[in-house]
Amino acid sequence: MSKQRRALVVMAHPDDIDFWGVGTVMTWVRQGWNVTYALVTDGGVGGKKGIGLVRRQEQLAAAELAGVSDVRFLDGFEDGQVAVTQELVKQLCRTIRQVQPIRVLTQSPTRNWSDIRLSHPDHLAVGDAVARAVYPMARNPHAFPDLIQNEGLEPWIVKELWLQGDPEPNKVIDVTDTLPERELAVMAHVSQHPDLALARQRLLQDLAQCAAAAGLPDGHLAEAFHVVPVTY
Repeated sequence: MSKQRRALVVMAHPDDIDFWGVGTVMTWVRQGWNVTYALVTDGGVGGKKGIGLVRRQEQLAAAELAGVSDVRFLDGFEDGQVAVTQELVKQLCRTIRQVQPIRVLTQSPTRNWSDIRLSHPDHLAVGDAVARAVYPMARNPHAFPDLIQNEGLEPWIVKELWLQGDPEPNKVIDVTDTLPERELAVMAHVSQHPDLALARQRLLQDLAQCAAAAGLPDGHLAEAFHVVPVTY
């Protein structure tokens, strides 16, 4: 696969991409992009004891529905306790250099007061850490030199940073055609849906509101992002 068609999606928890961005991922896959998922935590406080393993399996199933076969879970980070640390930034740099994506999609580090669900503290921390990894750390040969010396991971320059849940989106993707698969991907996270009908209703409402705000015709569904070109 051409390096111009590689994308990396970094999220704090299983299901984060499926609630708010998987229609865009499906669109990319249909366009020929090779997409990798990296999850910082396994969502281990999202239910009863042992739920982390369940949520990993749910994410793998949802990723398969989206056409994503490369799903990675970072080590050492706990659900609900993610902070911006050098270790997190280093693991993200490692992942970026391994995958060599042109495009990285992650959560916005800017709090969105219009929808507090988007600004879980873990989301904000992951977005901040990814932004630091994208620029300047992953491209800097002097940052984490052991990644080069011990693992042979040379610096890599990401060209686009896509922020999910940002309060000031500047890019809207029409995902109407992905709805059947998108619903299945969301519903794959069974442990997180005590009321499946309500979850579906909220999903459709969110997507329809996004489309309407962007001026798309009635009946269309959309996802919104703030896209930052990393041109330096």
